[in-house]
Amino acid sequence: MTRPKKRPHYDPDKILNNLLDAVSESFEETGELKQTAAEFDMSPLKIRKLLITSGSYSNEISKVVNDQRAAGKSIAEIQELTGLKKSSVNGYLPYTKSIYKVEELSMNAERINVYRSRQQAVRNLMESMNEHALWDVVVAFQKYPFRTITGLPFTYELKKERDGKYNRKLILDRKGESETIDWGSVMRAFEKAVELQGETVLRPEALGDIRGAEYIYPMLYRFGAMEVTEEDA
Repeated sequence: MTRPKKRPHYDPDKILNNLLDAVSESFEETGELKQTAAEFDMSPLKIRKLLITSGSYSNEISKVVNDQRAAGKSIAEIQELTGLKKSSVNGYLPYTKSIYKVEELSMNAERINVYRSRQQAVRNLMESMNEHALWDVVVAFQKYPFRTITGLPFTYELKKERDGKYNRKLILDRKGESETIDWGSVMRAFEKAVELQGETVLRPEALGDIRGAEYIYPMLYRFGAMEVTEEDA
């Protein structure tokens, strides 16, 4: 007789607090709800509610909703006052209790771990700016939602060999279409970015005549390896 698997133990309050810290840290860095949402693979509305909970975000509507709630107004009364739907009013109010669903707790714990590991990989790259650190950050950012400067969304993954190690080819996913970028192309672009440190890299072509430069360009920017124009960020 097989015993049922034990569910992993999660501390809901600790996970919520850690998620609030991570999301707030990301928003402080990005300054954009959509970009922070992309970092955690969550909806912008959920990110906004987390930021309101942590006290890291407010706008005119959220101030009105929260002031009225603090004054003892009901959700229905706030709806009548603001003209907002019930779901919208709730979206501008902070979380009042932790989430206890095991599946969601597990997903949030994983989101925190992925975010922290990516941030650490970026810090390591900034300290050493060498191939080893670049490889570590490329591994960490698999499935991250990048965009080219023309707005094309893409992600990438690395395939594992039989020995369990990643091969050095990035498999891009562009709206269901795939393309492969060799590690040599990434390294040549990175070396050029290092050479251009302190300068603004205006276009992917500035990295050289490299296959896949339009994809490597936003990757290197996110990794902190180069500066781009504000409109391309």
